[in-house]
Amino acid sequence: MRYRTRVTAPAAALIGTAAALTVGGTAQATEKGKGTPGPETLGDPVFPSLGNDGYRVAAYHLDLAYDATTRLVDATATLRIRTTQALTRLSLDALGLDIRSVRVSGRAAAFEQVDEKLRITPARPLPARARVTVCVEYGADPRRALAHTAWVVTPDGFAVCPQPDSAHTVFPCNDHPSDKADFTFRVTVPAGLRGVANGLATGTETLADGRTAYTYRSREPMATELVQITVGDYVVKDRQGPNGLPLRDVVPAARADALEPALALTPGLVGWLEQRLGAFPFETYGLLPCNSDDPAAFDFTGLETQTLTLYKPNFLLQEEKKIGSHMMHELVHSWFGNLVSPATWADLWLNEGHADFYGLLYRYERGWTDSLGYSTFEDRMKYTYGLGDQWRHDSGPVAAPNAVNLFDSQRYTGGVLVLYALRQLVGEDVFHAVERCFLDRHRNSSATTQDYIAVASEVSGQDLSGFLRDWLYGTKTPRMPGHPDWTVTPVSSSLAPRRRTGGYHDNSATL
Repeated sequence: MRYRTRVTAPAAALIGTAAALTVGGTAQATEKGKGTPGPETLGDPVFPSLGNDGYRVAAYHLDLAYDATTRLVDATATLRIRTTQALTRLSLDALGLDIRSVRVSGRAAAFEQVDEKLRITPARPLPARARVTVCVEYGADPRRALAHTAWVVTPDGFAVCPQPDSAHTVFPCNDHPSDKADFTFRVTVPAGLRGVANGLATGTETLADGRTAYTYRSREPMATELVQITVGDYVVKDRQGPNGLPLRDVVPAARADALEPALALTPGLVGWLEQRLGAFPFETYGLLPCNSDDPAAFDFTGLETQTLTLYKPNFLLQEEKKIGSHMMHELVHSWFGNLVSPATWADLWLNEGHADFYGLLYRYERGWTDSLGYSTFEDRMKYTYGLGDQWRHDSGPVAAPNAVNLFDSQRYTGGVLVLYALRQLVGEDVFHAVERCFLDRHRNSSATTQDYIAVASEVSGQDLSGFLRDWLYGTKTPRMPGHPDWTVTPVSSSLAPRRRTGGYHDNSATL
C-alpha cells in the first residue's frame, strides 16, 4: 500500500453527545477536590509559554461559518483529549477569540481568558487517563489587530498561516507540534464562495438558506501549525501524480489559467522526491495560491500547511527556473516537518535544513544558478562554510535558536551545511539510508535533534554524536570532511545573518 492506515474515530464521535468520562473503559466519578490545575506550558525552549500539559489531544473537529457581509467567523472547536493526570483545571492556547461557552463532556464549564490561555474549570475534576470531550463555541474577526495572528485576510475571505505559534488565534488548541492530533473540518460559506481545508473532501451540503457546508478530513495526524482553512472564490483543479497520488490545487478562479504552468510542475517534483525519500506520505497534495498579494496580508512566499501548500500567487507566475527549487523546498516539508514534526521549535533545522538541502540539489541538477550566482552544490557549500563562525556568532548554533533568530538563515542554509558535512563523512548511500530510517521511525510523530543523531549513529554503524553535536551546537565551525582546504572567514561585526523581514520562508536558499 502507498499509505499506512490509521484507525480513528469518525467526526460524529466528536460532535455528537459527549461520552462519559472513562478510565480504562469504565465510567468513574472523580472524588471532589482531587487533582491539580494542569501546567500552562510544555517547556518549549524557544516559546516557553506555548502549549499546555496534563492532557494530550487525540482529535479536533473545527466547524467554522463565514459571513461575507460582516466578514466575521462563527465557530465551534470540539476536542477529544486524554488526561495524563488528575485535573481540577485545564487550559488551551487561545488569543483574540471571543469565547461564548465551554462544555466539558457535555456539562457547562467555567472559563476565563488570561493572556494567551483559555482556562477551563470543569464541573467535576477530571481523573487521570480519562477520555474527555471539550467543546468551545466562539467568534473570530480575521481582521482583528494582534501582535501575531494566523489569519490572512483576502478580498473574498481568508486563509490561515499558523506557523510557528499562531494557530491559537484561529481556534483554541494545544498549540505545539509535539501534540499532533487527527483533524476534521466543516467550513460553511455563502453562495459563490468555497471553503477548503486540509485533507480530502468528505462531503458537500447545501443548506436551506443557500449556504454550502464543505467537510474535510485529514487522514494522518497533524500539528496545529500545519492547519489550513481557506474561504474564497476558488476553483479546485484535480490531476494525478506519480503512482496514483491524487493532486488537488485550490486556485483563485480569476487566476486559474495563468497559474496552470506552475501547478503542472507538481507531478514531476513529487516523482523526483519520491525516488529519494520514499512514497508521498499523505493522502493528497496540492497548492493554494492565496487570493491576495497585499504585502500587509501575505508577507512571505510559501508555507507548508499539510497537504495544501500556501503560496503568494504572483510568485508562482514566474518561469520554472525561478520557482522550481522553492516549490521543491515546500514539498520536502511533507516529509520533514509534516510527517515528522519538530519535538520543540529548537529542532526547526530538521525542517528547514532538509527542505533547502533537497531544494538546492534539485536546482543544481538542472543547471540553474542560485540567487548568489552559484551553479553547483559544492560551490554553494564552500561559500556557506566560510560564513559558519559569523552565523554562529550572530545567530547562534544551528540547533540552538531563540524566538528572535528562529527563522534566520542559520536554520536554513546552516542546516544544509550540517547535512552536507554528514554526507561527506558517511557517503551518499549511508546518508540516504539515514534519511529514510529517520522518517520511517518517527512517521506521524515528532522528533528531536537527538533522535536524528541516534538514527545517524545506528545506521552508519559509528558513534556520530560528537561529530553532529559539534556541527549543531558548537560555537566554532568544525572542519569539513573531504575539504581540508576550506576555510572559515573571521567574525566581523559588520556582517549579520540574513533574517526574515516578515516571511518565515523568505530565508530559504532555494528562492
